[in-house]
Amino acid sequence: MLAETSLSIWGWGSLGVVLFLVTFGPFAIFYFAFYILCFVGGGFVVTLLFGKTNSEKYLEQCEHSLLPPTSVGIFKCTEEMKCEARPIKIDRRLTGANIIDEPLQQVIQFSLRDYVQYWYYTLSDDESFLLEIRQALQNALIQFSTRSKEMDWQPYFTTRLVDDFATHLRVFRKAQQRITEKDDQMKGTAEDLVDTFFKVEVEMEKEVCRDLVCTSPKDEEGFLRDLCEVLLYLLLPPGDFQNKIMRYFVREILARGVLLPLINQLSDPDYINQYVIWMIRDSNCNYEAFMNVIKLSDNVGELEAVRDKAGEELQYLRSLDTAGDDINTIKNQINSLLYVVKVCDSRIQRLQSGKEIDTVKLAANFGKLCTVPLDNILVDNVALQFFMDYMQQTGGQAHLFFWMTVEGYRVTAQQQLEVLLSRQRDGKHQTNQTKGLLRAAAVGIYEQYLSEKASPRVNIDDSLVAKLAETLNHEEPTPEIFDDIQRKVYELMLRDERFYPSFKQNALYVRMLAELDMLKDPSFRGSDDGEGESFNGSPTSSINLSLDDLSNVSSDESAQLHAYISDTGVCNDHGKTYALYAITVHRRNPTSEEIWKTYRRYSDFHDFHMRITEQVTGPIDTV
Repeated sequence: MLAETSLSIWGWGSLGVVLFLVTFGPFAIFYFAFYILCFVGGGFVVTLLFGKTNSEKYLEQCEHSLLPPTSVGIFKCTEEMKCEARPIKIDRRLTGANIIDEPLQQVIQFSLRDYVQYWYYTLSDDESFLLEIRQALQNALIQFSTRSKEMDWQPYFTTRLVDDFATHLRVFRKAQQRITEKDDQMKGTAEDLVDTFFKVEVEMEKEVCRDLVCTSPKDEEGFLRDLCEVLLYLLLPPGDFQNKIMRYFVREILARGVLLPLINQLSDPDYINQYVIWMIRDSNCNYEAFMNVIKLSDNVGELEAVRDKAGEELQYLRSLDTAGDDINTIKNQINSLLYVVKVCDSRIQRLQSGKEIDTVKLAANFGKLCTVPLDNILVDNVALQFFMDYMQQTGGQAHLFFWMTVEGYRVTAQQQLEVLLSRQRDGKHQTNQTKGLLRAAAVGIYEQYLSEKASPRVNIDDSLVAKLAETLNHEEPTPEIFDDIQRKVYELMLRDERFYPSFKQNALYVRMLAELDMLKDPSFRGSDDGEGESFNGSPTSSINLSLDDLSNVSSDESAQLHAYISDTGVCNDHGKTYALYAITVHRRNPTSEEIWKTYRRYSDFHDFHMRITEQVTGPIDTV
């Protein structure tokens, strides 16, 4: 019985070992021993850590004395220090206008957060230093706002700022002209343009050059620090300015935290491009202006980009599935885009083939140029810009600015007085605010251009100036108050050899004609007999020039002209729909034949009809 029991135990034990080895592998016994060892070791480590923690707590309790702690300071002072800090009230008013004060307060808060708080809180929790810096900035802004209200900004924005901007444009254009005049091997880099720009600036500004400030980051930061130092001297109270630490902190915050990032953003090409895109998005240019830009562009890359964009739009329009009235609109859009692509291809081919003519050199070979009257120059934006550049070169910009300012005053005064009279007819209560504003505007024009303190001053008859001053002092201002002096200024610009007569002999006049597309190749001109062409400023000017071209064709050439309307369509421009005619013109000579297309609106035919009516004395049916 005992033997059987022992055999059963050994059997079952052997079976268990075999099954264990089969299940867990031959090395399972070693793993089992390792697990047991880890379990025992882990229990020992836990016991050791628990005992160590309890021992440290007990020793810490034993180290403290059972006696009450002694005071380390004056009781009243320590109690006040233990009290919670009271919230500090800050006067957030800066300019008196909430729409301006809130953004300025945010700028101050962000500047302190980004340039002071991140390191100051590692040294102290006391808010008094931050409060002093904030108060110093606010005092400077308040003082700046107060002084700004006392300044007369009109002369600066209408004269000095315009002069500076125009001078910058003149320097840039002159630098571009010098780059163009260089050999092909020496031009084409941006560094050459920058160097040439500052050389021209030295020549025109008389020993004033800003190359280091504009090209060296170190010099730029130094200039901004000096500028902020001067501003703080003018704006801060004497006590705050004498505190060097405070002054240096505020100076660095303004120079590196406000002005430098602002300048970097305004000079970033991406920001400028985005701003231009935003402006174009809000007010798209009309069809004529867009086509003129393409025809006058000399940048092949820009023309290719316009052509590619027009091609993408063509593919999109051709993929649309429309019917009814929509299909006519899409066809018109496709025709317009095809014309844009054609103009771009023609312009690119002309530029790449070297057939582009220098309009300035071309005009030098002309016997006579188109004469643009001064009246039309003053009302045309493109022509006025060239005339303004010339007047600034000759020192006569004050006369032109005075004429333009008086024109603006007259229009504004007429509108304001009409509104005033309409309200009086309606029986509404009126105040003298409108007349007071007109008087202030008239006095401002007088002080800016005609008074003894004016700089630059319009040189005009003293009797007229004295009469105007007497009128301003004793009579109500009217829209016609400056008419006599404005007429004299106009006659001076028209007849003085320094101004309009010399402008017609200047290269700027030729460039103006080129910009207005009023220059022609001499091969299209016949004899030089007769007077020069004139520009009357009307929409028929292009038709006038075309008639002159046709009339200049010699009768010996026996040229035959044949024109007919080859296609019609409807064009949409800024929500307005008008008819558009495609005219095909054939010009045949015994040796050659020319064919071209031109596009005209119905108004162009009407202008053409009016032009013929003006020149024909007999019945129009006989023409």
